[in-house]
Amino acid sequence: MMSRNIILTGFMGTGKTTVGQLVAAQLGREFIDMDDLIESREGRPISQIFADEGEPYFRRLEADLCRELAAKSGLVIATGGGALVPEANLRVMERTGLVICLDCRPDVLWQRIGQSDNRPMLAAQDDGRFARLAALLVQRAPAYGRIEYHVDVTRLDPDQVAAQICHQVTE
Repeated sequence: MMSRNIILTGFMGTGKTTVGQLVAAQLGREFIDMDDLIESREGRPISQIFADEGEPYFRRLEADLCRELAAKSGLVIATGGGALVPEANLRVMERTGLVICLDCRPDVLWQRIGQSDNRPMLAAQDDGRFARLAALLVQRAPAYGRIEYHVDVTRLDPDQVAAQICHQVTE
């Protein structure tokens, strides 16, 4: 199991990047944040990719990157919040990795990300941002529900989440 990728997914603000970095450090693996890699390759932030090219273009970049990373092994990967919503992306990642969904209560997510200007999927007037977050959670629930392994991060700090994941993959 140690050579399989560990793929962290879940809604924005669940701590995929922070936890992924901790897990990678504890297991001596390379960490890849898909959003950071896309931004680096495109030479612009995701919010700008959305503004310039639209969401479908960004989702194609994610799908291509899912296939690329699934061909590698021994990685800890943090996906974007919507990267594994398309079932084809989830299936390709599951072939070479353990996919773990990080879950969190909406009110806690709102505390973490509600005021961020760096979340293109929450683009709405201030009074509509929580409604947008809630609607996205409902929209993505079936996709997240297809994932076998879940960790509820609502009451856990990143070190506790990382410890649970490391325990899961080293059993």
